[in-house]
Amino acid sequence: MSDDEPAMEAYRYPDGSITYPGHPVGPGGEEPVGTVDLSDYTATVLTWTTSTATPPGVRQPNTLAIVEFDVDGEPVRAIGQVTGEDDVDIGDEVRPVYCEELREPGAGIREPASQEWDGYRFEPL
Repeated sequence: MSDDEPAMEAYRYPDGSITYPGHPVGPGGEEPVGTVDLSDYTATVLTWTTSTATPPGVRQPNTLAIVEFDVDGEPVRAIGQVTGEDDVDIGDEVRPVYCEELREPGAGIREPASQEWDGYRFEPL
């Protein structure tokens, strides 16, 4: 990750749990005590699907995966696009890769400046 890329930030809570995305109150009802940058880790694909009917501005077809990171023995799950049209399968190892535009900002009904378009995709290793 370069200095100009945002972190794939998960929140750590006093009971040891970690959530992504982060929430102001964790599973145990407490506020977060720190963060973890998931882009420093690899993950395992738990399941995946390919959507062929995508919203305006989203690539077609669009493969999505639910992945699980192991952060110091604590499981952390995330969902996201898979890079390119690479084959992905359950059990594959992937790494988060920053993407400046997960969809084309001018293609939808929202004003492009009204939301962020960047995020992370998962690249098979």
